Amino acid sequence: MSEATYVRACGLSELEEDTPKRVELHGTPVSVVRTEGEVFAINDICSHANVSLSEGEVEDCAIECWLHGSSFDLRTGKPSGLPATRPVPVYPVKIEGDDVLVSLTQES
Repeated sequence: MSEATYVRACGLSELEEDTPKRVELHGTPVSVVRTEGEVFAINDICSHANVSLSEGEVEDCAIECWLHGSSFDLRTGKPSGLPATRPVPVYPVKIEGDDVLVSLTQES
């Protein structure tokens, strides 16, 4: 099994609590979220409609799609309700100093 490759997504100091930050890593749109003392990285495109999740609200460790209201668990990517039925990819995160590092190797 090959080891995950991490790339710098942003600075920890750039992240506001419960405010998603959209970054692009090797052509993949990723929403980085700092909430409840942790940092999560989730694919930024809703699995139901081709819209950016980083424009939505964060609450209870989930990110809500602003267009139709589906929420996705930041830990698993699973939707909590309709209209979305498919999960979105989530990615491993490491913090080194002020750097938020994300691996595009999917956890789920």
